[in-house]
Amino acid sequence: MKSKMKEKDKLQAQALKLADLINYQDGSVVSREIISKKTGTITLFAFDQGQGLSEHTAPFDALVYCLAGETEVTISGNPIRLREGEMVIMPAHKPHALKALQRFKMLLIMVRS
Repeated sequence: MKSKMKEKDKLQAQALKLADLINYQDGSVVSREIISKKTGTITLFAFDQGQGLSEHTAPFDALVYCLAGETEVTISGNPIRLREGEMVIMPAHKPHALKALQRFKMLLIMVRS
């Protein structure tokens, strides 16, 4: 636990480029939690081309911000293409999924309250 806290502490009080804080891994989805609180989380993801997250629901709203690449986010059956610099809000209790159309990095902000 101490090593995780130290790693997160290294990110504080400085300017950082989010896309540089996570790397792609061939054939995989990589995640890195930046902030975890009772009220919400902020997590970075890197998806190799063709990788994704299968359809699921969450009990709270989430914002996806595309840092690099391109993805298709499907919310309640509606496909939405996201490119670098674009975002989408995934409403609570609505089924959603993601698929990387090319290598893709995103910032996920989940708001619990």
